[in-house]
Amino acid sequence: MTEAEIYETLTELMRDIFDEDDLDIGPATRADDVEGWDSQSHISLIVAVEQRFGIRFLTSEFESLHNVGEFVSLIEDKLNRSCLSH
Repeated sequence: MTEAEIYETLTELMRDIFDEDDLDIGPATRADDVEGWDSQSHISLIVAVEQRFGIRFLTSEFESLHNVGEFVSLIEDKLNRSCLSH
């Protein structure tokens, strides 16, 4: 999956979770930039991403993320590692 496809899928998930049909995200997007992005919606996002991409995160992995770009890189790494193990 390409980085662009990850962004596309992540945007779709975030629009659903934050109930904002015109939400646009980019690498520098932070939780403070998205209305309604609180700890509960953050967990919902993590769970949705895990389900959609078929990956699992350790708490320590997503606690250190600062923006969407870092999240996309983490997703990409997880996807690449899962492809290598199959």
